Amino acid sequence: MLERIRIVLIGTSHPGNIGGTARAMHNMGLTDLALVAPRCEPLTADTVSRASGADALVHGAHTVETLEEAVADCTLVVGASARSRTLPWPMITPRALGERLPEELAAPESRVALVFGREDSGLTNAELQRCHAHVHIPTNPDFSSLNLAAAVQVLAYECRLAWLDHQADEPQAPAEQPLASHEELEHYFAHLERTLVAIGFHDPATPRQLMARLRRFTLRARPERMELNILRGILSYTERLVPRREDD
Repeated sequence: MLERIRIVLIGTSHPGNIGGTARAMHNMGLTDLALVAPRCEPLTADTVSRASGADALVHGAHTVETLEEAVADCTLVVGASARSRTLPWPMITPRALGERLPEELAAPESRVALVFGREDSGLTNAELQRCHAHVHIPTNPDFSSLNLAAAVQVLAYECRLAWLDHQADEPQAPAEQPLASHEELEHYFAHLERTLVAIGFHDPATPRQLMARLRRFTLRARPERMELNILRGILSYTERLVPRREDD
């Protein structure tokens, strides 16, 4: 799911913010970064320094000229908006965005883009109108300005929480049965040898390592207790079908 969430930065003017964004993404397991008409050189010493080991995301980023190119294959586009606009648009919180993601990304071909604007002016009205919804981070109204990388970190964190919750909600594989103990295995090997002798398949006088090979095969398989019980049931049924010899 996380690999199909794209972070889109429009008109970024400081390379350090690109590096900080890469670090925030890598912290939360996001890998898809797109840069739209950056107003700075994306890959500089400052970018690498701020990325703190996540500069591979910057090297792998797609740089395009327009928002349309950046989100062309996306099925949901959400713009980060710090202020209300004249034209009302669906507005969601970061938590609501996260809760929406598993359903939005249910189909393998689905892609979600989270779009962030310029450091000084954010997204234009035209850019926001190309988004399905807007997300607003409820900051302190007396000091609401967020660093670009910090804003990415908040939304990336909600994406990761949603992914973790989705993982927990998926059907779990049935719990494995306990493995057969050493004692149970030894009882099985004794039972197996007795049955093989009874049906004439094994002659203890000329063993030719038969039991050793069967033991190695069985131990390599690490049978569960239930599996071993099934095998012993087969052996018991086989024994009942074999006529008892008079010397027994």
